[in-house]
Amino acid sequence: MTSRTAAPARRSRSARPAASWAELAAAGYERFTYEAVAARAGTSRPVLYRRWPAKRDLVLAALRHRAPALPDAPPDTGSLRGDVLALLRLVVRRTRDLAPVHRVLAAEGPGTELSAYLAARDRGPGADWMRTVLERAAARGEIGAPGSLPDRVVTLPVVLVVHELFLAHRTPSEGDLEEIVDRLFLPLAGLRGRREG
Repeated sequence: MTSRTAAPARRSRSARPAASWAELAAAGYERFTYEAVAARAGTSRPVLYRRWPAKRDLVLAALRHRAPALPDAPPDTGSLRGDVLALLRLVVRRTRDLAPVHRVLAAEGPGTELSAYLAARDRGPGADWMRTVLERAAARGEIGAPGSLPDRVVTLPVVLVVHELFLAHRTPSEGDLEEIVDRLFLPLAGLRGRREG
């Protein structure tokens, strides 16, 4: 392949996940077809099937292409409450950016490769980030040593939000996020929840 033909081939390969995302957003999962993606990407069905033998695989490729990158570090607002709320808002915002995926999850059901991928993307960094947030809070004197907290307490806020988003298919309101932080998480972390005006 010459350099002249290599560039269009690379563009065509990168266009396939983008075309898959566009088709998913336009048609939804139920009406998502290889034919429509092939037409959008300027390729053929056999080319798509070779790389992505199942519809779910093609949707995963689209998601991996489209999913916004996570920031390098969790939010730092200067307080444990503020940091956890900002982190939960980030999870909700990222999920809103991936709205077509909600329809896919509803059609596929829980326990699929797609739902596992999404949960790992948001819960994995979320757990590490919660530990970072707790270490910052301990350094500020807001809580004791976070190492004594069980992992379930550390990950509780993120797990509850991920559950609402991906299993209940419901977007938590700001009030829901505050309730998770103030009434559930902060008391377990050793800090009293307080409402900030």
